[in-house]
Amino acid sequence: MNGMSPSTQTGYVNRNGQVTIRNSDLAGNDHLQSTYQLACSHCGNNYGSNGSDIFERKCPKCQGGRLGLAFTADLI
Repeated sequence: MNGMSPSTQTGYVNRNGQVTIRNSDLAGNDHLQSTYQLACSHCGNNYGSNGSDIFERKCPKCQGGRLGLAFTADLI
């Protein structure tokens, strides 16, 4: 293992059906966290999450979860 938590590895699916897609390499909004792109396996919604929250996340669109973080840098 490479020292990463299993929940931050691409393809991880949590108990609520949220799938880890990738590390966006953007800072999260919690101490020393990165923002990860997640996708809901129920409705297909994509959203960002702190790595430390992935294991318990619920989809903000179809499961009443918290709003997601931005996971792409705005291109100018």
